[in-house]
Amino acid sequence: MTVAEFIQKWKHVDLKERSAAQEHFLDLCHLLGHPTPAEADPTGERFCFEKGIAKHGGGDGFADVWKKGFFGWEYKGKHKDLNAAYNQLLLYRDALASPPLLVLCDLDRIIVHTNFTNTVSARHEIALEQLGEPRNIEILRAVFFDPERLRPGQTSEAVTRMAAEQIAGIAESMRGRDLAAAAVAHFLDRVVFCLFAEDIGLLPSHLFTRIAESAGSEPATFRGLLGGLFANMSTGGYFGVDRIRHFNGSLFDTTEVPDLNADEVKRIVAAVRLDWSAVDPSIFGTLFERGLDPAKRSQLGAHFTGKEDIRVLVEAVVMTPLRREWDETRQTVTNLLTTGRKSAPPGGASATLTPAQAKKAGMESSSLIHAFLTRLQNVKVLDPACGSGNFLYVTLQALKDLEKEAIVFSMDNGLGSFIPLVGPWQLYGIEINPYAHDLAQMTVWIGWLQWTRLNGFGSPNEPILRAIPGNFQCRDSIIDLTDPASPKEPAWPRVDFIVGNPPFLGGNRIRQELGGAYVENIFALYKDRVPAFADLCCYWFEKARAHIEAGGCKRAGLLATQGIRGGANREVLKRIKQSGDIFWAVSDRDWIQD
Repeated sequence: MTVAEFIQKWKHVDLKERSAAQEHFLDLCHLLGHPTPAEADPTGERFCFEKGIAKHGGGDGFADVWKKGFFGWEYKGKHKDLNAAYNQLLLYRDALASPPLLVLCDLDRIIVHTNFTNTVSARHEIALEQLGEPRNIEILRAVFFDPERLRPGQTSEAVTRMAAEQIAGIAESMRGRDLAAAAVAHFLDRVVFCLFAEDIGLLPSHLFTRIAESAGSEPATFRGLLGGLFANMSTGGYFGVDRIRHFNGSLFDTTEVPDLNADEVKRIVAAVRLDWSAVDPSIFGTLFERGLDPAKRSQLGAHFTGKEDIRVLVEAVVMTPLRREWDETRQTVTNLLTTGRKSAPPGGASATLTPAQAKKAGMESSSLIHAFLTRLQNVKVLDPACGSGNFLYVTLQALKDLEKEAIVFSMDNGLGSFIPLVGPWQLYGIEINPYAHDLAQMTVWIGWLQWTRLNGFGSPNEPILRAIPGNFQCRDSIIDLTDPASPKEPAWPRVDFIVGNPPFLGGNRIRQELGGAYVENIFALYKDRVPAFADLCCYWFEKARAHIEAGGCKRAGLLATQGIRGGANREVLKRIKQSGDIFWAVSDRDWIQD
């Protein structure tokens, strides 16, 4: 089949999706000289139509066409919503072995989304009438024969570093004009969020870009327009003819925009051109903090604690018990659906259920999944030295992944579709640095929105940013000096889990770094619990131990140096063993203190 023959045939076709899909795909195979699924793989194990169609309880398949290691392909009828098809592929991409390409087609066009790990996502659209253009044929050949040719050149880490550098330059310039550091940080947090919101479609198409480029040479005009946009994002409303969704949240609790000079506006215009949808929330908080905080500016190019390192701790402390609960729930549901009983019968044989028995088993199974999801949606996690939110973001992502696994399992088994409700409102952070405190909240909100978009759950309801007063506190975690004459131990919120990387400062340097008065106060406050001149992180360990003992938490995981094992520090570990236990430890691993 030639390109001209293909176009001529399909531009007049108006068949229903199911009637046309397989024939259209077979024609593409013939056009490109690629074997059809049946020719290439008669078993259907690596290349097939309707991948995953056979499921307990029925329902639609994972993908209309699937080629392992190449693509998942979803068809829709002409003029149907391809965004819905894309969301379906995102929802089931794990079941499709996370192919590098996700392809959508409505017979009039083919859209290819890249899905390579840790890279910027790219989108290629091919209209039927333009199929014969050499570049379009090259894209389709790559889809069928060599997906690596479509791998984007930029990684998400590279984009994140460039974004951080742009913001750092703006911050440095604004601080150089003696603007209040806190006001600069809060303003740039809002700018960053707007850039991200624009690139994932939460703001009208190119709205922030249009503002920046049209008023870029007039700082006063730009400032006024930006203030108007912030005001509308706070409440929802209209900005000119564009409807602005209701964002809410503390991020837009003020519409004030600091004075900007022409160079700073020019830098913002340059930042607009980056792909902000691709920033990595697990690292950009740290990088932005280094750019915003003068004390950390020199660390901007330094290494940082990566997502995989953080996940090691989060998996051990938070996810292991939750996965154990999910495994038990899933097994019970499987037993119910196959035997009508919660526990498997001897020999594990399945049974043929009557319609009434199957209905009862389905209702009971749905209730069990709902109960587990409700349990996940009530999990609370605290990082008592949260920095710019890295640990909380990684924890939220892990909770969301498990929630999705349970939701997809329910859908696959015909037990109903549940709405994902795990979110930032379950996270708590304490951080004394005001720059990091603000960034932590933005990190988890952007991470949540990014996860929702990348996993096929569409756009969140309004208000998009829920107000969570009290979840993130800017204060000292280990001592309350509100009344300097009467220091006291600050309360930590009641949660299920504690994770984090408390500040390390050797016991012999504490007085030099923190000052004599502060040190004498913490020595007096913890005199019976933490030996004098123990490393600073030991106070977090003791606070976490006491919180668990008092019923304020169930499990905690904190980082320390190897010095925690000896000298005065060891007394803190002994107290942990006396009131509880140490269930997991890694004795030698490289960590970067952010």
